[in-house]
Amino acid sequence: MQPPFHTVSIVMIEDDEGHARLIERNIRRAGVNNEILPFRDGTSALEFLFGADGSSEVSGRRHLLILLDLNLPDMTGIDILERIKANPHTKRSPVVVLTTTDDSLEIQRCYDLGANVYITKPVNYEGFSNAIRQLGLFFSVIQVPENS
Repeated sequence: MQPPFHTVSIVMIEDDEGHARLIERNIRRAGVNNEILPFRDGTSALEFLFGADGSSEVSGRRHLLILLDLNLPDMTGIDILERIKANPHTKRSPVVVLTTTDDSLEIQRCYDLGANVYITKPVNYEGFSNAIRQLGLFFSVIQVPENS
């Protein structure tokens, strides 16, 4: 039987293709083989998370880990984080903020809004892979049983 955390999909919201490739490579090097769903902007990511009707009921049945860049072309990552954490179907999804900003007020704001981890780019490989591994472990231990 496979460990339950293999059912977790990683939603990567990152507009910079170079950063996206680097992040994916680091995730794979950390031994995490979960599906990665890349989004280049907030609009398409929110459509995926909240569904066509905007209710996000579609995400109620998914187990997602969200990697979120704060600087996106169409909206801020803060806006996305707020919407994810305000919605009953997505609020329990762990969010890892990946950004070039190391402004302490912005970091605090992300944690206040419910971010689980805040990582500054360029990503320190060790710290990043460790955080992803820890979250993988977190999923394997605290997986919610699927309703059949």
